[in-house]
Amino acid sequence: MTTPSAPPYPVHWEADIVLRDGGIAHVRPITPDDAQRLVSFYEKVSDESKYYRFFAPYPRLSDRDVHRFTHHDYDDRVGLAATIGGEFIATVRYDRTEGSQAEVAFLVQDAHQGRGVASALMEHIAAVARERGIRRFIAEVLPANRKMIKVFTDVGYTQERSFTDGVVRLEFDLEPTDASVAVMRAREQRAEARSVKRLLAPRSVAVIGAGRRPGGVGRTLLHNLTAAGFTGAVYAVNRSFPEEQAVLDGVPAHRSLAAIVEPVDLAVIAVPPESVPAAVAECGEHGVRTLLVITSGYAESGPEGRERQRELVRQARSYGMRVVGPNAFGILNTAPEVRLNASLSPELPAAGRLGLFTQSGAIGIALLTGLHRRGAGLSSFVSAGNRADVSGNDILQYWHDDPATDAALMYLETIGNPRKFTRLARRTAAVKPVVVVKGARHSGAVPPGHTVPPTRIPDSTVSALFRQAGIIRVGTVTELIDVGLLLSSQPLPIGGRVAILGNSESLGLLAYDACLTAGLDPVAPLDLTTSATPTDFRTALTGALDDRACDAVVVTAIPRVGSESLPGPESGDDPALATALCDAVGEAAGGSAAKPVAVVHLALDRMAGRLGTTGSRIPAYPAAERAVRALAEAVAYARWRRDAAKPGKVPEFDDVEHAAAAAEVTRLLHGAPDRVVTLEEPAAAALLARYGIAVRQSLPAPDAGAALEAADRLGYPVALKTTAPHLRHRADLGGVRLDIADEDDLKRAYEELTARLGKPGELQLVVQAMARRGVDTVVRATVDPAAGAVLSFGLAGAPSELLGDIAHRLVPVTDRDAAELVRSIRGAPLLFGWRGSEPVDTGALEELLLRVSLLVDDLPEVVAVGLEPVVVAQRGLTVLGATVRLAQPPARTDLGPRALSSF
Repeated sequence: MTTPSAPPYPVHWEADIVLRDGGIAHVRPITPDDAQRLVSFYEKVSDESKYYRFFAPYPRLSDRDVHRFTHHDYDDRVGLAATIGGEFIATVRYDRTEGSQAEVAFLVQDAHQGRGVASALMEHIAAVARERGIRRFIAEVLPANRKMIKVFTDVGYTQERSFTDGVVRLEFDLEPTDASVAVMRAREQRAEARSVKRLLAPRSVAVIGAGRRPGGVGRTLLHNLTAAGFTGAVYAVNRSFPEEQAVLDGVPAHRSLAAIVEPVDLAVIAVPPESVPAAVAECGEHGVRTLLVITSGYAESGPEGRERQRELVRQARSYGMRVVGPNAFGILNTAPEVRLNASLSPELPAAGRLGLFTQSGAIGIALLTGLHRRGAGLSSFVSAGNRADVSGNDILQYWHDDPATDAALMYLETIGNPRKFTRLARRTAAVKPVVVVKGARHSGAVPPGHTVPPTRIPDSTVSALFRQAGIIRVGTVTELIDVGLLLSSQPLPIGGRVAILGNSESLGLLAYDACLTAGLDPVAPLDLTTSATPTDFRTALTGALDDRACDAVVVTAIPRVGSESLPGPESGDDPALATALCDAVGEAAGGSAAKPVAVVHLALDRMAGRLGTTGSRIPAYPAAERAVRALAEAVAYARWRRDAAKPGKVPEFDDVEHAAAAAEVTRLLHGAPDRVVTLEEPAAAALLARYGIAVRQSLPAPDAGAALEAADRLGYPVALKTTAPHLRHRADLGGVRLDIADEDDLKRAYEELTARLGKPGELQLVVQAMARRGVDTVVRATVDPAAGAVLSFGLAGAPSELLGDIAHRLVPVTDRDAAELVRSIRGAPLLFGWRGSEPVDTGALEELLLRVSLLVDDLPEVVAVGLEPVVVAQRGLTVLGATVRLAQPPARTDLGPRALSSF
């Protein structure tokens, strides 16, 4: 008799999660090897919690219980555990009762209750159940167990509640709903924001690797911490210190963390790579919450370093710690109650309203220097280095609620989870600006040290998706500062009308031209002449701010005639002018006429810093083009904010046959090689028809006789065209004949095509009934593994293929998105009556886009759709060609349970 083999371990169910208080736990399936862990865990659970779990006194688990709770088939019986340091802190289990229904139960160690462990486990066990075909959970809870009842009732699933025999019975469907997704994302935001707050506002910091002699990275970090006036406790740790407590730079110095009696929130690690594992273990044993790893020599150094980096994150998370770095420059928090400078920057910047995140230490230095020169301050700064754990997504979660941050600036080289990033950025951008500059745009190379999933999305598409999410994407670090300064210090403009005033006619004209180039609407510049006094500037600026005919003001300034700021050894400042400008803006800021003001200065470099730090902070720029470019971004962002306040909706169509389409996709994929299949017509047309998308029928024409029969069946006039892949997009080769009126024309066209391009079998000729004339367009949808589904639209032929004039939106697309998609390409005027032509039916085009979006969103196995050409006529449209690609969807989607990125 053979013993049945154990079911395979579902490793993809493992995940690291952030708990409500910002700590980390690991979720994984329970295995037979966990017997002793389960027993130890149960011993730490209070009698009351045991009673709530089993509805009776249950002091200990029997051997039979232990076997039952650790042996699962990972289908009908599944158990998951949340662990910290390898030990259980909570368990969840379901047992299938019948068909697609199962009972679920939790048990959380009392010391970890209130941390959101049960809520996180609920998300994960529900995802596992859905994967195993379970669609409904049943839970029975004692009425006194209010915490567990709240876990079930707050999850957001559709549910029923009843009370029988002294037990609350809850039944709920596991299909994600808008409410359940909203609950999950709100919990995710609070937890991840809390984990970053732990990092940026620690009560105590230990620098591991601070040397006794001046110099060196660790000693520099210790000095920067103390010099900034950090308000918490600081400790120096180095194994070379004497056994007894010493003092270094005025702070206690110890040989190890274990010698520190008080808790440590943040550990800054600056030791050689080979010493980092021991330091991390020591931090974990001491209960450190977060790690900042300055040490280099990880993934940026090659394959061995990459494995060290993975092990670093694994080790830190096993203790419930988050990691910034490795190879990080550091973190800053200028809040007066914190004053944290855990970085290699020698000075803590001034307090300000800008949040700054960068993946590069060098760029971080440049940004900090640039902001300092222009009198700007920061709220917080994170330089993530290799960003093995804490990433820009985490920082966005924190900035979303941070009252000290008015604008978020980010330098990114890679985006580990584009779908999540755009989702978080869109939510943050709805309340405060998010400005991004992305390095490595065109090389396609991932910087050393960054591990990211592959993506096929070109950089132009990334820009389009950023715009859809309200992200302000700029091209350079200089522009990042320019735009950030304006948005963090000035009100948003209500429109693009710009008043220009100043004491230089030429500089005013440059600003005027720059406004026109940027798509703004400037009024004629007001020249105050070179003899203008600060009072003249103040009067003119006050008048412009009160003028309802303008939305923003650009002030141009050169040294006044006779002033000490004329070019010379001591040039570069005009304190009286700076004061006058700030006073005028300050007086207007409290009224309804508050408008953004930007100053363009020449030979007044030091005035920029003065404007940024006195009274009403006014951004100053050394060139008109830079000021106007920042203002144009502010205008576009303000427009996006207004539109975001009135979001569109994803429409429903009564004629959509979702169930039939899903069944058809399942049938088509069944038995397909590698579970991938490309549908050409008519199979593609049949699937699209389920979603109300009609594709004009085409009939094969393998010979002239078949072509004549097809034409008779379809009715003249007809078109004859090749569908061979190598000729499909080669309009220059003339593989299409249109408006064929009769048999003679068809015979002649058939002979010409085969004589010119090849044999009929090679050309794959087809006959189609003629469509009404209009504008040829192309509609595509593709699913990228990292970014998700993207809907694209453009004009067919050269505009999209040669010029790249294609617009993109993330799926699902709303009615507002569809309208913007049609209008956002450069060739859009051709659809709306360019040069006297008749406008085409853009309403029908928008409906087609919405139907394609719905198809891809409903059916995750549809990974690509191509409709080309789509001829949009004055009334209606015709889809002349279609392909659909099917493949197995990824195991996890953005609707899946919360989980930190894997490494």
